[in-house]
Amino acid sequence: MRLLLDTCTLLWLTQDADELSDHARGLLVAPSTELILSSASVWELAVKSALGRVRFDRPLDEWIADVRESYGLAPLPIDDDAAVHLLRLPPLHRDPFDRMLVAQALIHGLVILTPDRAIREYPARTAW
Repeated sequence: MRLLLDTCTLLWLTQDADELSDHARGLLVAPSTELILSSASVWELAVKSALGRVRFDRPLDEWIADVRESYGLAPLPIDDDAAVHLLRLPPLHRDPFDRMLVAQALIHGLVILTPDRAIREYPARTAW
């Protein structure tokens, strides 16, 4: 399974947080799972870090590089197809970062690992 991590899922994974469901934890460690991190999530973390809403113990670029290596996270850039697909999404979610994750999941055939109920309203496959 190819899992696209929601930004909160990434943060909870790195913190071994209680918010991760048992099912999510199982998917994250399953040998057949490919974990994917979108550049939309990196962008979201950069914005939230600049606003002081999330803090890291080192510069964000170093943190992201370390997390990618530690958890084997494949990168997913924002491409034109996903960006244009945003026009086809109904306005179910106001968060532009989450909407991009939905568009990427639909375009690239990914499953979004998220607890976000609004994301689950879209036709993208999700798991939690």
